Amino acid sequence: MLLTSPRSLYASFDRFPTAKGASTHIARFAPCLFEHCGGGLLYGLGDSTLPVHHVEGSVEILRFSRPVTNFLERALAYGAHLRRVLEVAPELSIAHFRDPWSGVPVLARPHKYATVYEVNALPSIELPHAFGGLAARTLEKIHADELLCLDRCDAIVTPSQTTRALLEKLGVAPAKITVTPNGADCHEPPPRPLEAPPSYVIYFGAMQSWQGIDTLLRAFARLADLELTLVVCAARRSRDARRAERFALKLGIDSRIEWRWGLSSAELTPWIANAALSIAPLRECARNVTQGCAPLKILESMANGVAVVASDLPPVRELIRDGVEGRLVAADRPAELARAIRVLMAYPERRAALGRCGRERVLRDFSWESSLERLRTVYRSIDPTEVHVRGIPSAPAVV
Repeated sequence: MLLTSPRSLYASFDRFPTAKGASTHIARFAPCLFEHCGGGLLYGLGDSTLPVHHVEGSVEILRFSRPVTNFLERALAYGAHLRRVLEVAPELSIAHFRDPWSGVPVLARPHKYATVYEVNALPSIELPHAFGGLAARTLEKIHADELLCLDRCDAIVTPSQTTRALLEKLGVAPAKITVTPNGADCHEPPPRPLEAPPSYVIYFGAMQSWQGIDTLLRAFARLADLELTLVVCAARRSRDARRAERFALKLGIDSRIEWRWGLSSAELTPWIANAALSIAPLRECARNVTQGCAPLKILESMANGVAVVASDLPPVRELIRDGVEGRLVAADRPAELARAIRVLMAYPERRAALGRCGRERVLRDFSWESSLERLRTVYRSIDPTEVHVRGIPSAPAVV
């Protein structure tokens, strides 16, 4: 199964690489772990387009690629496979995981390695927004696994102060949590895409309902008098994306929208950098407000010097100050979002000033290197040679 006995493990119930934000995060954090430990194993999800097992330098990459349609069944199968992987990895010094599907197998067995739980989301909060009709009993079991992981891990990292506050309410000791904000890279402005419309605003990122796509489309319908195009860039033409396309057609704005799927980072950046505005219309819901988030779309727009119009929510206020790096408007209010876009489109010098301040904020407060240094500090603080054998006799499982 493995060619070597890895010194570290980075486990994530995500496909890697993809055009999604999770993939960007993995691409930053996993190499940091492997550099600290002198190599390791990256374990995640795969598909028919990605190799199941390959080696890149001192890193082995292993992907769970069995085609299991049901999300929870796939999560359980992924975890069962990880348990078997851990049986042939006796020399681990640090195991870093991003979700309870990875965390329970990592923590359930007696072990001497140190453990880091990277909390970007809690499935018990997020899954009801993605899958309607989940039974309360199922969510209770998922939450029990989350609490187990939070209690048994040695350290927790999270990108948002909002998420940190939630974890503390769940009983996690503040000293156990380190906030490692998301970051972005500032580069010289790339050339304008040849096929770009004369004037456009951009939305890029995931298309799930909590992203507020419906609010954006309703707002854009109110801007029909402007010579303005909405460019929407997403990883793939998913079910949520097709729903958005149908809604745009119903609103009569489909001819003013350009949809672009599966752009690489190199292909996407010119579209971001040359937009008049970047829009992040996050909904006011438990997934965003209670759980917290740290939208890469906001930081990447700021890094490219593009003014952002975003929902006025606690995690967004961690990134943007209203009227300084962008404009914050009430969530789920198409009329207010449309008004903010209209005003900024009328004042290009104001847009440029907000964009410059956003770029300066990223350079000052949100570089990837500063976040990675915080992560290195966490790794240094959990010396696996000083921990005792730990494990859980029988860990809960979602069924």
